[in-house]
This record gives sequence, C-alpha cells and structure tokens, in this order.
Amino acid sequence: MEKMSGLSHLFMTIFLHSFAAFMVVPAITDVTMAALCPGQDECSIAIYTSGLQQAIIGLGSLVMMPLMGNLSDKYGRKALLTVPVTLAIFPLAILAYSRSRNFFYAYYILKILTAMFCEGTVHCLSLAYVADNVPEGRRASAFGILSGIGSCAFVCGTLSTRFLSTASTFQVATAMAMLAAVYMRVFLPDSVANDNLSIPILSEGKLKGVVNQDVESDKKVQMFKPMPSLEDMLALLKTSVTFSQAAVVTFFGNLADVGLHASLLYYLKARFHFNKNQFADLMVITGVAGTVSQLLLMPILVPILGEEKLLAIGLFFNCAHMIVYSIAWSFWVPYAAAMFSLAYVFSQPCIRSIVSKQVGPCEQGKAQGFISGIGSFANVASPLVFSPLTALFLSDTAPFYFPGFSIMCVGFASMIAFVQSLMIRAVPPISGQRVGDLH
Repeated sequence: MEKMSGLSHLFMTIFLHSFAAFMVVPAITDVTMAALCPGQDECSIAIYTSGLQQAIIGLGSLVMMPLMGNLSDKYGRKALLTVPVTLAIFPLAILAYSRSRNFFYAYYILKILTAMFCEGTVHCLSLAYVADNVPEGRRASAFGILSGIGSCAFVCGTLSTRFLSTASTFQVATAMAMLAAVYMRVFLPDSVANDNLSIPILSEGKLKGVVNQDVESDKKVQMFKPMPSLEDMLALLKTSVTFSQAAVVTFFGNLADVGLHASLLYYLKARFHFNKNQFADLMVITGVAGTVSQLLLMPILVPILGEEKLLAIGLFFNCAHMIVYSIAWSFWVPYAAAMFSLAYVFSQPCIRSIVSKQVGPCEQGKAQGFISGIGSFANVASPLVFSPLTALFLSDTAPFYFPGFSIMCVGFASMIAFVQSLMIRAVPPISGQRVGDLH
C-alpha cells in the first residue's frame, strides 16, 4: 500500500512538472521568431539557433543522465529528482518576466545549462522509481501509465496555452514548475529497491567474463565511483543481446523524434503559416490520442501481444506519421497525421520495460540512465543533421522544391529503428532466466 501511495505522488509530481514544460512548447517558436526575426514566417537563424541549443543540451545530457541514474541507485531517487525539478523553474521565470531579445538570450543560455540536468533526467529517474516498486510482469503497463500521465499533462498544458496570452503562458508555467518541486519534496516518499526481485546483471559472477578485476578492489572503487565505468557499459551490452538491440532502437528512435521536434514547427509555420494557437491545437490532438492509448489500450494490449510486438507496432506508426507530415498538401493533413499517436506512443514505454527486465533492482537507475544517455547521443547528432537540412529546404536556395524533405529523412531514421525492433525476441526476465545458473 505504501508503494502504491508513492507511485500516486510520483505521478502527480510528473504531471505538474510536465504540465509546466509542455505549456511553453506551442509558444516558444513564436517567441524565438519574434526575438530573432520579427515579422517573418521563415527564419534560418531561428532554426539553426534552436538546433544548436538542442545539440549542446544533448551533449550535456549524454554525460549527466547516466551519472544521475547511477547516483540515484546509491543516494535515492527523490534526492536526485530534486535537482532537475528545481532547475527547470529558472528559464521559465525569465520569459515570464519578459520576452524581449535580451531576455530571450538570457533564457537561451540558462536553458542550455539547466536542461543538461533536466531534459530526460526526470523521466529516467521516474522510470527507475517505478521499477523499484512494481514487479517485472507489470512494469510495461506501469511504464505505460507513467507515459500516459505525461501525455495527460501534455494535453492539459497545450490546451491551457490555447486560451492564454504568451505572457500568461510563461507565468502559469513558472508557477506550476514551482508547485511540482514543492509537492515532490513534501509528499513523495523515497524509493527503496526490493532486492528479491531479480539478480543483478552486473553481479560479480557475470562481470568475471567481461572484465578481469580484483573483487575486493572493485568493491572499494564502487563506493567512490558515481559515474558508470566503460566496463559497466560494456557489461550491459555484452551480457544481454536484447539490451544491445534496445540501445540501437533507442538511438535511431530518438534520432527521428528529436529531428521531427527540431523541424516540424518551423516547417508548419513556413508551409501553412501556423502560429501558437494552431501548434496548440495540433498538440492537443496528439496528446489526447496518446493519453487514451497509454492509459486504456496499452494495459489491455501488453498481456496479449507482449512488449516486443507492441514496440514494433509503435515504431511502424511513428515512421508512417512522419512521412505523412513530410508530404502534407493541405493545412488539415498535419491534424490527421497527429492521430497516429494512438499507436506510436507505445514505443517508449515498451523499450523501457524491455530494458528494465534485463537488469537487477539495484541497477535500474544505471540501466535507464544508460539508455537515456544513448538517446542523448542521438539528441546531439539529430539537430546537427536535420536543422541545416530543414533550413535549406525551407529557403529559396533549396536544390529542389520539397519543403518536407528533412522530415522525410527523419522518417527513414525511424524506419531503421522499426527494422531493428523486429529482431528483438521475447526472453525470460533476468530473475527467471539466471537464478538457476548460480546454483
């Protein structure tokens, strides 16, 4: 009962934090364009600036997420969650005060510095918290509910933006971010892993085949080593083929998702003159469909199909909706493509559930942090590739007329993730597979 109470407080924390984060998404494109290119619907400088910001954030997250995940295994999920949840308040507060060019630059720099700790870390640590408190057989559904809470916050946040002015949007977002931090510190109990759930993948017996180190010396080093070593990463990849396949799927899936995020809003603004309100409408459709799917459909489909098949289904529809965006011939087509979120939202909870079953309870933070780090590496590469491509094909100097060409390329990256997901085979969780090997 105490564990379920902890999950309810975690879900509320994630809702409040995500509500604040998602509220500003429909508005930030207009704010960026107004600060850098006033009165224009197409601006290469804004596209390059946003892409560079995302790449730097991804580079920082590549280091910070595995570190934060590993530290949470040692010092507790709540203590480490406090850092990103609190830091997320400050960039929002700057734009809540003013959105002039100078304040935008201040936001831009502070957003880079804080997002290295915040972007992805809250989700990563939340997944580890859920894995601490939910048996292996129910984790896919629990991860789906967690993602559904995020989707619900996405709907509520973007819907609120639809009816608020730009200034009020950032002011309300700042207040919600502060409320999330206070709520978490007051109500969320710390998480304690159940050591009886499974056998750690990085236990001494398994590491002997991967690294040849003195056991007692290694124990002493582990006490002072907050950052996962290269040997630990190799152990995770070599000990489990499924984990390696999940890492490949995560990389190309994130490469596509970040590429779409970096390109889509600028593409829609240039192609169909969308603004904050149209962006919010589009995101509400996506969020409602995703929320219904994750909270209602996913708990039903996981026991029937399994995480592996549901992962492939999600990635297939993810690829399809990107391609539809790229060839949009009328303003209503993006709204139709947004309905594909009914299926493509399956992919993230499924891949996280597959990963969680490959490691023991004391390594959930490390494993989820490592997978998030793989995603962050894609976050670095994706804007560097797709932002220039978007700017080129939205400009007058494009080699041929195809405004959605960069989004079509994003769809091809998602297709690679889909093909790799077809190779993942269901295997027994580590608790059922390897306990016998120790006798």
